[in-house]
Amino acid sequence: MDIKIYVQDLGNFMNQEVISTFLVGQKELREGSKDFYLRLKLADKTGTVSANVWNNAKQISDKFKEGDVIMIKGIVISYREQMQITVNKVRLLNDGEYDLSDYIMATTKDVNAMCERLFGYIESIKESHLKQLLLHIFEDKEFFTRFAQAPAAKTWHHNYIGGLLEHTMAVTSLCEFAANQYNVDRDLLITGAILHDAGKVYEYSIRSAIDFTPIGRLVGHIPLGDEIVCKHASQIDNFPANLLMKLRHLILAHHGEYEKASARLPQTLEAVVLHHADNMDAQTIGVKQVMQGSVSADAEWSEFDRLNQRYYYIK
Repeated sequence: MDIKIYVQDLGNFMNQEVISTFLVGQKELREGSKDFYLRLKLADKTGTVSANVWNNAKQISDKFKEGDVIMIKGIVISYREQMQITVNKVRLLNDGEYDLSDYIMATTKDVNAMCERLFGYIESIKESHLKQLLLHIFEDKEFFTRFAQAPAAKTWHHNYIGGLLEHTMAVTSLCEFAANQYNVDRDLLITGAILHDAGKVYEYSIRSAIDFTPIGRLVGHIPLGDEIVCKHASQIDNFPANLLMKLRHLILAHHGEYEKASARLPQTLEAVVLHHADNMDAQTIGVKQVMQGSVSADAEWSEFDRLNQRYYYIK
């Protein structure tokens, strides 16, 4: 496919008509005051951009679904200082017409270096059962390959290939600092940090877009992570029951609140620390992604963050 203007370059075409190809990250048919319109989030490996179809929205919506790659013809505009595309024509691309690697975002961090850091943390664990457990899980090549490629979320934070590994290393490093600062059980906390989102290996799939697997939608990564820990701990001789209980609590409580799908409220010091480390990294990267979204050069404010119900000042 010869025609490709990347998201990062769309600002050079302000108020001009463009023809390019994008992956459909999100698609929502909405009812306006006069007629239906189609709200899209278009993506490629350089970023995302919002787009709207105002005319013939229902008919155009029937042509494609989330996860498809489409060719669009439209005008790049600035609306409330946010760059958008007003789409007039859409064509669904066939598999042979594009290279999927042009459309899926991936971590910009060095994956090999992050993998080395992960095993460095594992080697630093002194408690023998916890160390055995981590090695038992991560020396499974199939699991580790999926872990290193998995996203950490569908939309909010680290929602790209390698995002789970990047998020896990950030949370673990925050917990390493906290373990020294607050005199908590370092081995337990670091193990919990490494494993807290392990269930996301099975929660998400990446084909042309990130989506939930059936078990991810019906069960979720928190129970799946608990299952991983229990399964592997059962294969280690004399794994202490009380230690396993405390580790399971870290997995089950790391979302911090029932309203945010936490299975339990944090009720150990290590669980409190892990929850705040996890939330700090997720929220910080989530907000950075909103602030780094496609905006006009003179914009003072980000797009509206619907999750946290606010704009962010970016000057």
